[in-house]
Amino acid sequence: MDSTEEVDILDGHHPKKSQTFPWSSFRFSNPWKTWKFPTALNALWWKMSTVGRVDIGIPSDKTELDSKLPVIKPDWVELDGGVRVTWLGHACVLVQLDGFTVLTDPVFSERCSPIGFIGPKRYRDSPCEIDELPRIDAVVISHNHYDHLDLNSVKLLNARFGKKLQWFVPLGLASWMHDCNVDKENVTEMCWWEENSSVFPNRMKFIFTPAQHWCRRGAADTNKVLWGSWCLKGPKHSFFFAGDTGKCPVFEVIGKKFGPFDLAAIPIGAYEPRWMMKAQHVDPEEAVEIHREINARFSVGIHWGTFVLTDEHYLEPPKKLEEAAKQAKLSDGEFFILDHGESKHLLDD
Repeated sequence: MDSTEEVDILDGHHPKKSQTFPWSSFRFSNPWKTWKFPTALNALWWKMSTVGRVDIGIPSDKTELDSKLPVIKPDWVELDGGVRVTWLGHACVLVQLDGFTVLTDPVFSERCSPIGFIGPKRYRDSPCEIDELPRIDAVVISHNHYDHLDLNSVKLLNARFGKKLQWFVPLGLASWMHDCNVDKENVTEMCWWEENSSVFPNRMKFIFTPAQHWCRRGAADTNKVLWGSWCLKGPKHSFFFAGDTGKCPVFEVIGKKFGPFDLAAIPIGAYEPRWMMKAQHVDPEEAVEIHREINARFSVGIHWGTFVLTDEHYLEPPKKLEEAAKQAKLSDGEFFILDHGESKHLLDD
């Protein structure tokens, strides 16, 4: 590693950009003992040790796959109040609450990769195109990995909605957004624990909260952009988006500071093998723990069923989630999954 300085972002203490600050020399880091960086050697050993051995079970027959993991055309409705969620695959959900619509980590492309013809490819198509989406007020981005931040999707969303769409992004990502021709006035860059209620006054407060993860899009930019989770607080209802995370002590803090939440979107997939993935991706059991720690009334499982990223069977995450929810004695439907494109109306005013 070069001589860059690592920054621990702790509750109430975080760096700010300034004209005199050598920002390009910074790399962010996780402050918890539960964190272990996934080194290139770890990744190589994982890939070599699983070649020819792991069968994640995706049927080659499309009819069988459709019956196991359907893709539904979304049924968009205008919602003046209450809470409604639609899963669009992987970590992308469209949430309507209190007459406000937010989209999370939009990836509508066929691959999550810097190169269009290689890299993880969808085995379940996006349930809709960007030009079929309803009106959207804001997009929140959790971090800059390719399965959460897609260049083509950002450009198409900006082309369709332009100045009518606000983007909320982690510290260090604004310049990338500007390079995508998103107007500076439409991008709000935030650090952990920072709150913003000025972009949508009296409609929605945005709070950028921590997660245990990391960032990289190229060979030399590791952790030069922050990562995290999002809390949205409306006049009547609230939403928590966990993004991508390993299990760490911060979720109890988030629950105490900003909970309870009416709805949370929590990852349940991409967790095997645990020796490689535990620090950066929760499994379904840990997802249930987060659901309880943040004090969520309902949670939807995300980050599964779309791309092949890790070694678990493609239908294992919802099965293990059901087992974990039962073990934790959650009520029926408290932590649920959706088919691609499926919507669920949760609460009325």
